[in-house]
Amino acid sequence: MFPIRDHNPSGRTPFVVYALMAANILIFLSYVGIMDDARLINRFYFDYAIIPARIADGVALETLVTSMFLHGGWMHLAGNMLFLWIFGDNLEDEMGHLPFLLFYLVAGIGAGLIHVATAPGSIVPTVGASGAIAGVMGGYLLLFPRARVDILLILIVYFRVFTIPAFVMLGIWLGFQFLGSLSSSPDEGGVAYWAHTGGFVVGLILCVPLWLKRGGTAFWNRTHGHPPHPESKYKLSASRIPRVPRR
Repeated sequence: MFPIRDHNPSGRTPFVVYALMAANILIFLSYVGIMDDARLINRFYFDYAIIPARIADGVALETLVTSMFLHGGWMHLAGNMLFLWIFGDNLEDEMGHLPFLLFYLVAGIGAGLIHVATAPGSIVPTVGASGAIAGVMGGYLLLFPRARVDILLILIVYFRVFTIPAFVMLGIWLGFQFLGSLSSSPDEGGVAYWAHTGGFVVGLILCVPLWLKRGGTAFWNRTHGHPPHPESKYKLSASRIPRVPRR
């Protein structure tokens, strides 16, 4: 189950979102050729990825930023860029271009520090924009909790697009990240669940001043949790998989 689009159009062109997507893609293309060479890619990650033990020792602090523009594979990159494209444009619309860029970077750094705090002795490199994008999702939940999001559900041979409120989709996502945080060890590598969970919370907190500026609960009352402008309308086609009747 993953989102494919929302019904929340932007009032302005999201130049920062486009620039961040371009930077992530171009940087990935610049080193994808060495990913099959263990020595080269490990050296590359040592220089630019977050290694919690180094951060805890007060060195390589710049990797809290550089790691946000690195990815471990094509699917990692594609998934992060999809989430950034769906949810980032609306926050940029509300914040403005430069404030959104600063928000994105601070959320990513905050997510990285939370990851370090959960495994300060780990030497496993961590890469990805997921922490910053989780912050975007946290801000989106606060400002547009009832914005409609189209979800593609795949169950073996069955697939269908459903439209659900953002708070349901984002709440389920956050729940899975939190459960993953409790059941996995950052020292073992894999998904940096605490970075996702922490980034989400950091992004939500960072958006509280903007939410209050818009009126707080009065903003929700005016919009009923929906976008503050007309929603996009999409025509969803019915599934082509035939139904088998019971006998």
